[in-house]
Amino acid sequence: MTKEMEFFTFLLEQYAAYKETTADIILKQFDNLNLTDFIMNMYEMYHSEAIQNAFDDIDLLIAEKSKKKSQKSGSCRQNQTCFFPKPRLK
Repeated sequence: MTKEMEFFTFLLEQYAAYKETTADIILKQFDNLNLTDFIMNMYEMYHSEAIQNAFDDIDLLIAEKSKKKSQKSGSCRQNQTCFFPKPRLK
């Protein structure tokens, strides 16, 4: 396993704990928003900073992608604040 993949696994598990859910739910969310490869490719930046910075960046990425996806589907109107709750363990 590459160092990038090891770190991605660590980041995924830590982010899931931060969001109080499981890594498989977070990975599905990343996949659904086409963020998995992007986040994995952020190794150089994420592994050299405080992990909270990575969490904050991922939160922003998810919010932006979710908003765009919702606007395309029509569930969130223009100039309307959309709320995207964090995934929860079922």
